Amino acid sequence: MTNLKLFSVIFGLILAVMVLSPASRADVWNQRTELNFSQPVEIPGRVLPAGTYWFVLFNSESDRDIVQVFNADNSQLCATLITAPTVRNSAGDTEVVFAERRHSQPEALWKWYYPGLQTGHEFLYPAHEEKNLRQDPKQVVNGVPPLTVRDTGTAGN
Repeated sequence: MTNLKLFSVIFGLILAVMVLSPASRADVWNQRTELNFSQPVEIPGRVLPAGTYWFVLFNSESDRDIVQVFNADNSQLCATLITAPTVRNSAGDTEVVFAERRHSQPEALWKWYYPGLQTGHEFLYPAHEEKNLRQDPKQVVNGVPPLTVRDTGTAGN
């Protein structure tokens, strides 16, 4: 009987792991991340007012480079954006990279990395803007979700 109890416990643990595993992978699959901006932020094609947004990968098996941006309560799709894969030095917390714009323009969201992954998403801007953005100083913001992005004034602060 002892062997039967041991077998039952092991079988139960294996079953529990199998049932819970898909749920734990769901977040990595869609990379759903809450970002809170305290100032307007430019994304390709528009400027997001200060506020809370959800960045989520589009549910596609074949194209993992489409990012959707939703409002705070997920009731409105704000943008669907094409991105390119980009790599950071090491996997860490959520990380966003901004191109600091000149004059009174809002900072442009340049890259977004999901926590624990080394590969992220570089937002693709029109060619005339992309050239300028590549030359602008960059500001890297690290944090754990929900990542709060604040006006830090200068790069690296």
